[in-house]
Amino acid sequence: MNDLPLHLVLVSTPLGCLGSGRGGGVELTISSLTKGLLGLGHRITLVAPKGSVLPPGCLGVTVREVEGIDQPSWQRRKFEGPALIPPGGVLPRLWSEALQLGNSADAVINFGYDWLPIWLTEKVSPRLFHLVSMGGVSEIMRDLIGEMARSFPSRFAFHTHRQAADFRLIDKPVVVGNGFDLKNYEFKFASKGPLGWVGRVSPEKGLEDAAAVAAALNDQLLVWGVIDDPDYARRVEETVPAGTIDWRGFFPTSDLQSQLGGCRALINTPKWNEAYGNVIVEAMACGVPVVAYDRGGPGELITSGLTGWLVPPDDVEALIKATTRIDQIDREACRKWVEQNASLNVFARLVQDWIRSGIVTEETKSASLEFTS
Repeated sequence: MNDLPLHLVLVSTPLGCLGSGRGGGVELTISSLTKGLLGLGHRITLVAPKGSVLPPGCLGVTVREVEGIDQPSWQRRKFEGPALIPPGGVLPRLWSEALQLGNSADAVINFGYDWLPIWLTEKVSPRLFHLVSMGGVSEIMRDLIGEMARSFPSRFAFHTHRQAADFRLIDKPVVVGNGFDLKNYEFKFASKGPLGWVGRVSPEKGLEDAAAVAAALNDQLLVWGVIDDPDYARRVEETVPAGTIDWRGFFPTSDLQSQLGGCRALINTPKWNEAYGNVIVEAMACGVPVVAYDRGGPGELITSGLTGWLVPPDDVEALIKATTRIDQIDREACRKWVEQNASLNVFARLVQDWIRSGIVTEETKSASLEFTS
């Protein structure tokens, strides 16, 4: 396989500019992968909403900023709802720019979970690859991804096998995990701190269950993340004694990890199938074990009894019981798992190999068609 550097166009999430927190875990995935691919010698052009900021170490990236209205997330819409693009939306503008750039690139990698870029896969000349960031949270997205992946199986990759199982795939899925720059995460031996919870504060993340654990243990829960739904946040706070929740807000990685590392455990309580679970790996990188529902991606990241505890989904009593056993977990084992399975270099190489393999597959298919014609 050709080992020459690739020119890759990365298309950011249309949910908000990088660094804002509105794009959730996808923002961290893009930042990490950009740095990792640069380190492997590839040429990177990033197309992103105006105002996007990349972390240190990405100075070699060409950034094309695009203005427009943020795209609404599928997480807050009905499963059977239609695809939506707001007037003046940034999504089509991102793709107008990306497709122009893609004509002279080896591949275009899409990070946005939305209908338009998936639909474009068979319509345009540039090779579009999709790192799917969510599970089958929408009927139209589930069906479209399944359809396109049947025609172009090499163009789609997933973070976990559980996420991929949400879609009607014929071929064995490409699973690339995720990766993090571990220099940004300080390992901490401390284990007597408060409990922690990280994520967008909205109903599908299940914050109320983590708050119930903290209240039952007469403990404090530190909460980091953008408050997407203020009414929901208020309702959760009303269910527990005053002072149980300490709202910390959204922090960049450097500040988040320095505070998160002081927690004795991270509580992870999604009410839906998470594709991966970035915050779980970030916590473990700091040495913080995780107590989580065995649902979606987290079930592939946590080894129960070694790096934390998995409990049946929505079983708050089991969550409480498992949290009382967190001192049985070796914090060094948490960090070691991340180093072996979710480093920036591991992730970047898996994505690089996926793209290279996909390019070879497409070239072989084209050559075969020319020969038979």
